[in-house]
Amino acid sequence: MAETTIPTSATPEGMRIYAIGDVHGRADLLDRLAQGIENDLKTGDCQETVAVFVGDYIDRGLDSRGVIDRLARRDFPAPIVTLRGNHEDVMLRYLDDPAMLDQLAAFGGLTTLASYGVDAGKEMLRGGAPAVLAAFLSRFPDSHRRFLEETAFSAEYGDYFFCHAGVRPHVPLDRQDPQDLMWIRYEFLHYKGPFDKVIVHGHTPHAHVENLPNRINLDTHAFKSGVLTALVLEGKERRFIDTAS
Repeated sequence: MAETTIPTSATPEGMRIYAIGDVHGRADLLDRLAQGIENDLKTGDCQETVAVFVGDYIDRGLDSRGVIDRLARRDFPAPIVTLRGNHEDVMLRYLDDPAMLDQLAAFGGLTTLASYGVDAGKEMLRGGAPAVLAAFLSRFPDSHRRFLEETAFSAEYGDYFFCHAGVRPHVPLDRQDPQDLMWIRYEFLHYKGPFDKVIVHGHTPHAHVENLPNRINLDTHAFKSGVLTALVLEGKERRFIDTAS
């Protein structure tokens, strides 16, 4: 478990933050990481804890329903804050527009439909894209829809700013466009200068955590690699817990 002391960034005094990367339907990994965080909570003497999920709970992996169900019930060792990823953005638009099925499928969303018992191919034969959406809506609990609708675009604690994809350079953090927070990639990733705060994000898969002076990327391709990662921030310390440990 790597540890790094960053003298210019810190959490609020007495607070421990767990930031969790892109889950993408891997309810099994979420369960394993939750156990690791529960064990970690037994160490130290923090006064307040919060777990910030940076989004992309659904698609690609085989149990998006299990992931949403657990988080919608707030079943986690620490209080949670759930941010909206681009995959949730697409799903929310799909719920009101069957024409979004093509984009949903391109993003690995057919596995999400399948996790709710919807065979998209069979429904297409019965009535096209509207039939697929109707079948999904009949199986999609209201509590799961509320969970998606209530996700936030960003969160801030101390010297850290949390979002899904990143931020647009040279734009104040309180004026960021939600579309950038969910979707931006290259303009953000290629920027080497400092931001107003250290940006904690996911969205862009990487073989290992990118623990950089201006940003921390937690997307370790969990659905494919089997490694779901949590960043632990406390005071000026950064360390990591993952499902490979």
